Amino acid sequence: MPAIITNKFRVHSAEQFNESFGEAGDTYYLGIGRPQAFVDNQAFNDGTDAAPPTPNDDIGSEFYAYDDMLSAKKISSSDVSIVIPRRNWTSGTVYDYYRHDIGNINTAGSTISATSGATNLFDATFYVMNSTYDVYKCIDNNNGGSSTTEPTGNKSTSVFTTADSYKWKYMYSLTAAEQAAFLSTDFMHVSTESTDYSTTAGAIENVKITDGGSSGSDNTYTSVAIRGDGSGGVCTVVVSSGAVTSVTITNAGSGYTFASILASDFGSVSGADIDFIISPEGGHATDCVKELGGFFVMLNVDLTQSESGEFTTDNDFRRIALVRNPIDSTTGSTATASTLDATKSMTFSSNPGTFTVDEKITGSSTGAVGYVVDYNTSTYVLRYIQPQFANQGVDANGNLVNFTVSDTVTGATSGISGTPSSVDTTPELTHDSGDILYIENRKPISRAADQTENIKLIVEF
Repeated sequence: MPAIITNKFRVHSAEQFNESFGEAGDTYYLGIGRPQAFVDNQAFNDGTDAAPPTPNDDIGSEFYAYDDMLSAKKISSSDVSIVIPRRNWTSGTVYDYYRHDIGNINTAGSTISATSGATNLFDATFYVMNSTYDVYKCIDNNNGGSSTTEPTGNKSTSVFTTADSYKWKYMYSLTAAEQAAFLSTDFMHVSTESTDYSTTAGAIENVKITDGGSSGSDNTYTSVAIRGDGSGGVCTVVVSSGAVTSVTITNAGSGYTFASILASDFGSVSGADIDFIISPEGGHATDCVKELGGFFVMLNVDLTQSESGEFTTDNDFRRIALVRNPIDSTTGSTATASTLDATKSMTFSSNPGTFTVDEKITGSSTGAVGYVVDYNTSTYVLRYIQPQFANQGVDANGNLVNFTVSDTVTGATSGISGTPSSVDTTPELTHDSGDILYIENRKPISRAADQTENIKLIVEF
C-alpha cells in the first residue's frame, strides 16, 4: 500500500525531540568512550582508527558501548537547537527559487535551466545566509540567472528585488550566541521564534511561464484576475506573436492554494501553461522551521578540561553516545548530576609506579583483565574499563571477573605491579541503564589538561 512519511512529520519529530531537553521526565547525557584503538577483525569492533567502523544497531552493541564508556556530561536545553543545512550566499551561484510543488514531477529545474534539479524542496538551494548572518529565501532567480548581488537588509514583510533581478524574502538572523553555539561548517541554527516579517497567507509572489502557447491576440492585458480559491490576485499578461511572453503579478492577493487565469482574459491564447507559485501556510517567514526543512537537531556540548576530574585528560576517545535517562548508581534513580564517571577504579595505599594509559592490567589471584584509562600519581587512583572481547577476564564458566584487594595488579606494558587497598566496580553511571539513542565512532580525539573539546552532534529525522 503506497504511503509516505511527510516532511512535516520529520519536522514535528525534530521539534518534539528538541523540546524534550527542557521537559520533566527526560534527562540526556553525552557520553565519550572507546579509549583503545579500533582493530580490524577484533571481535565486535571491526575497523581501524583511520577508518572507524559503522556502529551496529542492536542490543549487543549498546552493551558494548557501555563497557568502554569513560564519562558522560548532562545536556541542557540551551545546548540544543533545530538546525538546517548551511548555505552561504556566494556570488555567481544560480540558486533555486521557492516552489510549493517541487517533487518528482516538478523538479527545481523543470521550468528553467541551470538550477539544481532537486526532487524535494528541502534539497533545493532556495535559501541562503549572507555575510552578516541574515537568512533569506529566494522567491525568484531571474529565470536561472546567476546571483551577483548579496541580499542584505530589507527586514520587513515585503519581497524585494536586488540589482541582479533576484527576488528575496528576509527570514531571520542568527544572534552572536547562536553563531557560537549552533553554526558549523555544514549546519546552522534555524529560528523557532514567531516573526513579524511574514507575508500574506496564500499570496501569489511568483509566476512562471511553462508553455507560452500559440494563436493568441497580441496585446498587453492588464488587470487579469487570478482565479482559484483565494481572492484579490491580479496580473498583467503580455502576448506577442500569439504566445504569452510575460506575466507580472500586480496584486499578490491572499488565501490561494491553487491558482490559474482564463485564456479568454488574455487574448484566447491556446495551450498556454502558467504556473502560479503559492506561498506557504501563513505566508513566507511565518514558521522558519517548517518552511526551511528543520528536521535536524544539533547538540552542542563543551568538555572543559577534566570537568572537575570526571573526564580523563590523559587518554583519548573514539566514540560518542547520546544516553537518555541513565541511572546514577549513587542515588539509584535517574541521573541529574552535571557529570558522571563511567569507569571502574582501584586505589593503592602508596605509589607502585606510573601505569601506562591503555595498557592491559591483570589480577594475579582472580585473573581479572582490564585496560587503564588513567592513573593519578597524587591520589594513587587507577581508573580502568573492562571491555568484553576475545573472552578475556572471564572465569571458567564464562562470567566476568572483577578485580579485588587480594589481587596483585600488573601492567602488561609498564611492568608496574601493586596491590590495591580498595576497588570500586560500580561506576557513577550505571552501565546498561537508560537508552543509548545515538552512537558515533570517530577517529581518535586526544585530550589535554588545558584543553576544551567542542562536540557537535547532528541528529536527522
